[in-house]
Amino acid sequence: MAKLFAVTIILIAIGSAIPIIRHTWWMAPDISTHGQPIDEQMSETMAEAGVSFLASQILLAVFIWRYSKPKPGEKIKNFPGGAMGLVIAAFLLVGTEVLALGAFGAKAWATLYLTPPEANAMPIQVQAGQFAFYFRYPGPDGTFGPIHPDMLSEANQNFFGLDTTKDADSKDDIVTAEMAIPVNRQINLLMHSKDLGHSFFVPELRIHQDFVPGLDLAVHFTATQTGRYEIVCTQLCGLGHYNMKAYLSVMTQDDFDNWLKKQAALQ
Repeated sequence: MAKLFAVTIILIAIGSAIPIIRHTWWMAPDISTHGQPIDEQMSETMAEAGVSFLASQILLAVFIWRYSKPKPGEKIKNFPGGAMGLVIAAFLLVGTEVLALGAFGAKAWATLYLTPPEANAMPIQVQAGQFAFYFRYPGPDGTFGPIHPDMLSEANQNFFGLDTTKDADSKDDIVTAEMAIPVNRQINLLMHSKDLGHSFFVPELRIHQDFVPGLDLAVHFTATQTGRYEIVCTQLCGLGHYNMKAYLSVMTQDDFDNWLKKQAALQ
């Protein structure tokens, strides 16, 4: 019975590795300029973790096969160094692996978080709140108006708390419930939450950024393919979390210009 269990462990381990090796359930197609190194980092992480997983399961099966039924009179052998030696070895092995992945992954994340956006990057503000996203584009003046927290109002659809009567920079700002961007143009996304923790996740862009209440965060990216993609919140933020989503439309420059004009006319 023990040997059957050992064989079962190996078969399950190998069977679970096959879909990962074949990328049966892999990530959505990448549409960003920064996605390739992130995908490579993911593949390296899965490969290292997969090899460690298979090795540990095979070793477990070997021990079950060999030592589940000791022979009469067989002396029990101790591992050199005892349990402390095993703990130190595991600590060094796992620690080295984590440090290596961090060192290799720094380059993949640097393009998003450790480098400034281009001078001509398009700024777009995104606000997250229970349970919706709203986006703000600067008007022809290229400047965002200030946010007045005391003027935030869902009832009046003043989602960013703008004072369009006194703040000149706010008068031409464009607020939408759907995000649109031109293809092959760098976007500088300026993010804030108006209540609690949320997140901005677009699998095709390889971007998953949390909103932290009280902090203004920024991330920049460039989309390389036109299309319509889903933006979802992955942080449990209340009863309506399941329905908190918006859509990103990547358009040609001409289509985007026409879209922005239509949105400006609706303000």
